[in-house]
Amino acid sequence: MVEKAELLRVPVFVDLPDDQIAWFIGQAEELRLKAGDTYFRQGDPADAMFVVLEGQLQARGEIGGETVVIAMKPGDVTGVLPFSRMKQFAVGARAVTEARVLRFPSSLFPDLVQKMPELTQRLVGLMSDRIRETTRLEQQRDRLASLGKLSAGLAHELNNPASAAKRATSQLRDVLTKIRDASHELGRRDLTAAQKSEIEKLEASFVQSSEVPPDPLAVSDLEDHIDSLLRSHGQNDLWQMAADLARKNVKPEALESLFAILDSDTARAALVRIAASVEVATLLNEIESGTSRISDLVRAIKEYTFMDQTPIQNVDIVKSLETTLTILNHKLKRGVVVQRDYQRVPLLVNSFGSELNQVWTNIIDNAIDAMGGKGELRVRTYREDNCVVVEIADNGPGILPEIRSHIFEPF
Repeated sequence: MVEKAELLRVPVFVDLPDDQIAWFIGQAEELRLKAGDTYFRQGDPADAMFVVLEGQLQARGEIGGETVVIAMKPGDVTGVLPFSRMKQFAVGARAVTEARVLRFPSSLFPDLVQKMPELTQRLVGLMSDRIRETTRLEQQRDRLASLGKLSAGLAHELNNPASAAKRATSQLRDVLTKIRDASHELGRRDLTAAQKSEIEKLEASFVQSSEVPPDPLAVSDLEDHIDSLLRSHGQNDLWQMAADLARKNVKPEALESLFAILDSDTARAALVRIAASVEVATLLNEIESGTSRISDLVRAIKEYTFMDQTPIQNVDIVKSLETTLTILNHKLKRGVVVQRDYQRVPLLVNSFGSELNQVWTNIIDNAIDAMGGKGELRVRTYREDNCVVVEIADNGPGILPEIRSHIFEPF
C-alpha cells in the first residue's frame, strides 16, 4: 500500500493537498519489481505514467541509430506525460534492483487535469525539460556527426601533403648520396678555375630556373634530344638523367659547353652532380609545398574553431566563409566550382564565430550533397541597411515540389 508521505517526497507532488494525493493513489497501480523485471518494452503503446518510489531502474533503447541509456531513481517520473504526443515507448525499461513503481494510466489524464491542475502544470514543465534535453542531445549528436565527417575529410587532406613530403624526404636522401659521390669524383680530377666556374654556372642556372614546365609532348621531344646528345658523347646509360633534365626544360645546347671543356668521364661526373642538384631543388619545392599546405590547413582549423579566441567577437564574414570552404575542400575539389561574389568592404558581425562556421558548413555541405558532388556553388555577401546578407546557392535539382511545403516542419 502506497502511503501519502511516500508520494509527497516525489518533487512534483510536494505540497499538493491531501485529497488530491489520495485521489491519485486511488487511481494508480503499485508495481513491485524484482531485479531484471521489465515494466515496459520499446514499441509498447505509451499508455501510462510511472512514478519511481523505491529502487533503481534503467531505460534503454535505440534512437536515431544510437543506443540510449537513462538511469532512474526514486522521485523520478517517467513514461508518457499529460499533453504528450507519444504513441509508443521509444525505449524499454527494467528494474536494476528491487523496486516499487506507481503506474498511472494515460486514459485518466483528462481527469488528472481537472482534479490536479497544479500537478498537471508541473508535469508539463517536466515534459518541457525533457524536450530541451532531447533537443540538446540531438544537437550534440549532429555536431559529433558533423565533426566526424570533417575530421575524416581533414585527415585525408592532411595525409596527402604529409605523404608527399615524406616521399620527397626519402628520395632526397638518395639524391644527396649521388651529389656526394659525384663531388668526390670531381674532386679527384685536376679541374681548372674556368672548368669549375662553368660547372657551377650551369648548376646554378638549372637549379634557379623558374620556367613554366613544358607540356608532356614537348618534354618527350626534349628528352629524346638530350639523350641523343649524351649518346653522341659516349654516355649511353643516362636515359633517366635525360628524362629528369627534360622535365626541368633544360636545353641540349646548354649541356654542350660541358663536353667542350671536359673529357668524357669528367663531364659525366659533372652531369650527375648537376642533375642531382636539380632534383634536390625539385624535391625541396615539393616538401615546401606539402608543409605549407599542412600549415594552411592547421591555420584554417584554428580559425574555423576560433581556438584560443573569445567566443563572441566581431567576425569577418568573408573570412569565415573562406575558412569553411577550405575545411570542406576535400568535398569541393571532386567537381564543385565555387563562384564568389563578395562585397569589397569588410563585413563584421558580432557573433559566436564557431557557430556561424557551423551554419556555413551545414548549408554548403547540403548544397554539395544536393548537386551530387558536381556542379556550381555560388557564395555572395553584401550589406543591406544595418544587416549583412549571405547568399549560398547551388545548381542542383532543388527540393521536390511534394515536400517543399513541409521543409520548415520540425518533425
